[in-house]
Amino acid sequence: MRVKPAILVVEDEADMLRGLCKMLARESYEVDGAGAGDEAIAKLDRKVYDVVITDLRLPGASGIDVLRHMRDLGHESVGIVITGYGSVESAVEAMKMGVFDYIAKPFDLQKVRIVVRNALDQSELVGQNRYLKKTVETAWQVDHIIGRSERMQGVLDAAAKVAPADTTVLLNGESGTGKELIARHIHHLSPRRDRLFTAVNCAVLREQFLESELFGHVKGAFTGAVMAKRGLLEVAHKGTFFMDEIADVSPPVQAKLLRVLEERSFMRLGGTEAVNVNIRLIAATNKDLETCVREGTFREDLYYRLNVFSLTAPPLRERREDISALAHYFLKKLGLELGKQLDGISPEALAALAAYDWPGNVRELRNAIERGIILAAGGMLTSSELPDKLSATGAPDTAVPATAYREAKRLLLEKFNRDFVTRTLAECDGVVTRAAERAGMNRANFQRLMRNAGIKSSES
Repeated sequence: MRVKPAILVVEDEADMLRGLCKMLARESYEVDGAGAGDEAIAKLDRKVYDVVITDLRLPGASGIDVLRHMRDLGHESVGIVITGYGSVESAVEAMKMGVFDYIAKPFDLQKVRIVVRNALDQSELVGQNRYLKKTVETAWQVDHIIGRSERMQGVLDAAAKVAPADTTVLLNGESGTGKELIARHIHHLSPRRDRLFTAVNCAVLREQFLESELFGHVKGAFTGAVMAKRGLLEVAHKGTFFMDEIADVSPPVQAKLLRVLEERSFMRLGGTEAVNVNIRLIAATNKDLETCVREGTFREDLYYRLNVFSLTAPPLRERREDISALAHYFLKKLGLELGKQLDGISPEALAALAAYDWPGNVRELRNAIERGIILAAGGMLTSSELPDKLSATGAPDTAVPATAYREAKRLLLEKFNRDFVTRTLAECDGVVTRAAERAGMNRANFQRLMRNAGIKSSES
């Protein structure tokens, strides 16, 4: 199922207008006609068109006025001019209005078919190029998801298996665990990788604005709807649509989403015509949707439509072995963005990062590293540049007798190293190689930590 391209034909000769509209309708386009420039401008206010075919000389507003209005509205429509009064001046002016092609009367209908088809191809190509330019950095990040822990590797392996299918995916997990990055990873590995990845956060928009963003609207649908607008679902046609915090969607919008999943169609706000779309939906939530269903805040039928293939992004506290790699990644990336490159992270700072529980997950870690880079006075990020709550982690458990600062720091670090090595070995059944991998270290360095902590390997 595909979206029917919408075409507006503006021609004051009634027979020619009727003939063009009939021919284009046979090509399975959604075609509207206008016999005058003022009528065309009114239609542009109410609806977004993929292609506008207009004569230059019209009663009332001219074809140039129609094209200029189309441009001023911000519609990414492609203009085609058909006229029997072509001149260099009018052609140049039309080109400034974004005209794709220029055909003089009398014309061959087959040629019009070809020009319209090429114009639609050009429109889609421009949109794809614009999307690719905006997502170059994101695409690089998708290829470099930081996660060597078993928990994260399990999620990424499952994501790779579901990516080739067109299955709806539900991502669960706390805020800041990287659910959108996982969604982009699925898109990047899917057959839709060259199409749009469109994302919306349902929690940040009020109901009416969210409904308008998702489904679009016609002119006059609500106060402030001064012109027609395409919704994000329509923009995402043939691509992947990511809905974050879907548990916050209101019941009326849930009903419309259910129709999208069941029928692949919807109506714009205030509209009467169905819009068909071909999308792959990935939804995410930090809430328990089963609980929301029991409490009556989320539709059961929509939940089952979404929960075809579910994945859970683990919280950072459950994959501590990734903290060091993530911290160094953010140190490099944010250092480049801030124009302040640091040489590394001190052992004390790494110890504080690894000991903290990170309720805000990866997002909170990123913010802590950014703060540290800004405050850093030397070449290393030290524990003094980290948020105070990190240095307070584990006090009274790590309390030491009142003594000199250097001695206190040594005792705290020794205790952290001993606890860290003991816990990591226990999680890896005493296998040093696995424990070193989980800690993000090579085996020799991890064994040095063991010796310093007075811990012997149980390996034979």
